[in-house]
Amino acid sequence: FTAIGVYLEENAVPLLAGKWKGKTAEELTESVEFFRDVVTGPFEKFMKVTMILPLTGAQYSEKVAENCMAIWKFFGIYTDAEAKAIEKFTEVFKDEIFPPGSSILFTQSSGSLTISFSKDGSMPKDGVAVIENNLLSEAVLESMIGKNGVSPAAKKSLAERLSALLNVASDKMK
Repeated sequence: FTAIGVYLEENAVPLLAGKWKGKTAEELTESVEFFRDVVTGPFEKFMKVTMILPLTGAQYSEKVAENCMAIWKFFGIYTDAEAKAIEKFTEVFKDEIFPPGSSILFTQSSGSLTISFSKDGSMPKDGVAVIENNLLSEAVLESMIGKNGVSPAAKKSLAERLSALLNVASDKMK
C-alpha cells in the first residue's frame, strides 16, 4: 500500500555514534534497542509515506492509531493525553483521499508531530496540523521501524545507511 522513507537530522550521527559505531548493518537491523534510540533520540526526524495503492485518510489514520495504541499499551504508557492526541490525529485525516503517488509527510521535532500532505510530489511549506504529544510523535515512527514496524524495507535501509555513516564517523574520531 505504501513506500516509507525515514530521514534523520545530521546531528543524529554523532549522537548515535558513541553507542553504535562499529556495528554492521545486520547488527543494527536486528537491534530493537538501536531503533528505540533512533525513535527517542534528541534530533529531528522526517518520514515520507508515499501511496502505492489508493487509501482514504480514515483507513490510513485508523491503522496508524491502532499501531500507536498497541505500542503504548505494551509499554504501559497509554493515558488520556495520548487518547486526545490520537483523536486529533484521526481528525486530521478524516476527509483526505490519497491516490497513488501522493504522500503523507511527518516531522518529529521537540515533542511535536507536524503532518503535511502532498498530492503532486511537491514539498509543502507548512503542515496541515501540529500535534503536541511526544509519545504520539515517537509512536508514529516506532510503528514504521520499531520491533513490529510496518516497513522492514525502511528499517533495513536506515540500518544500512547509518551503519556506513557511523563507521565513517568512527574513523574520523580516531
